[in-house]
Amino acid sequence: MKIDISWRFVRVWQRNLAVYRTSWKINFLPPFLEPLFYLIAFGVGFSGLIGNIRYGTTQVSYVSFIAPALVAINIMNNSFFESTYGSFVRMYYQKTFEAMMATPLNAEEIITGEIVWGATKAVIGTVIMLVVISFFGLVSYPVALLIIPVSFLGGIAFGAVGMCFTALVKTIDLFNLPVFLFVTPMFLFGGTFFPLAGLPVWAQQVALILPLTHLVNVVRALNYGLFNSDVVIGIVYLAVFSLLTMPFALSRMQRRLIK
Repeated sequence: MKIDISWRFVRVWQRNLAVYRTSWKINFLPPFLEPLFYLIAFGVGFSGLIGNIRYGTTQVSYVSFIAPALVAINIMNNSFFESTYGSFVRMYYQKTFEAMMATPLNAEEIITGEIVWGATKAVIGTVIMLVVISFFGLVSYPVALLIIPVSFLGGIAFGAVGMCFTALVKTIDLFNLPVFLFVTPMFLFGGTFFPLAGLPVWAQQVALILPLTHLVNVVRALNYGLFNSDVVIGIVYLAVFSLLTMPFALSRMQRRLIK
């Protein structure tokens, strides 16, 4: 299928930004409070029990270990849930997509705008979280600033795969399946709250297939001020993952919108 996309997709992005600005104070709270709750809870509770965690050839505190993982989880959640629940509501309940289809915009431009908007929300959340985590002295600048463009790439990856699910589900309740079978396992076993080395070999291999594992590796390395092989491998993985899922999302959503 030939994909026809022009810069008109930016109009969809602008529309979503305008809506976001009407409730930005509410949207500001989750990426601001979430790292605070996690860092206080794990810093006061688990950190004293667990002690230091081995990262490469060094030892880091448990709080320092999970802080960048929280940023990666934020990137996943912002983009994935925006392109699933958010896009489904705009498509099915609000009929926003139908209104857009009555304009010069085509289906591919609408969906591209939706995915790029989800990635933008991931960037906004990342900036807020980095500011919060910085107050705890857990971020190594200036290399850590590279996390911001990485958050956009990660947002595209998770936004695209989220849109794939949106193209397939018939009712909003069915999103429970990808959430519990795709997002939750990554949240728990993607090297977020404990090193992958603590898992059986087969589980480590499965984890390396999942996109959050690579995003966590990239963000964690950059957060420590490193630019190592984890960063290169992770960025290549996320780019390839986006290139594979994006065309599928566009083609399936075009079929769904054009009947």
